[in-house]
Amino acid sequence: MITLVANLKGGSGKSTVVFNLGLWLQMKGQPVVAYDLDPQQTLLDVAEVRREEGYTPPMQVYPPRESLMDDLNYHPDKVHVLVDVGAANLGAMKMAICAADQIIIPVPPSQPDVWATQRFLDIVDDATQGKPPKMSVFVNRADTHCAVRESDDTEEVIQQLPNVKLIPKRLFQRTIFRRSLSEGMSVFEMSKRSKASTEFNEFASFVFPELA
Repeated sequence: MITLVANLKGGSGKSTVVFNLGLWLQMKGQPVVAYDLDPQQTLLDVAEVRREEGYTPPMQVYPPRESLMDDLNYHPDKVHVLVDVGAANLGAMKMAICAADQIIIPVPPSQPDVWATQRFLDIVDDATQGKPPKMSVFVNRADTHCAVRESDDTEEVIQQLPNVKLIPKRLFQRTIFRRSLSEGMSVFEMSKRSKASTEFNEFASFVFPELA
């Protein structure tokens, strides 16, 4: 199964989501490979840090190659293929869109990010000739203060977007996501009892309910 995590705007947290999701799947006994198609190669870097630190299981991450479409379709159906890609590699993004079984779109709570999401949906529609795969959108890096309305407002707009389903599980702006990534660890490895760990488990369980 090929799961693409993508959006046009940088800073939406794609690499963090892919890294934690890949380790969550492996801890559920699922075989996982990942592709880092972003020129920044954050996912490749953090996987290398994890390997150097000796944490297990390792995260197998591949860089983009000319044979990308063949590479993505090479893996058996039982293998979870996670793809991290941004607008900086638009050609690879379109290939990954066409290969994907599902697309997960992280959207930080801001109007520019909503606009970028709307444009990304246009790219998906064009690349798939109006026949997109399953697409899910969620608020990432949500505000932690209950009085701040931007996350609520963003979800309201998401629910009006065509051909997408809102994931009603937010990931909040928490320092542990940055700290754990820099050390090559998932949030639940760094602290099983943290709010971020609980939130990510709920998010991943919604994306893959058969493994919840």
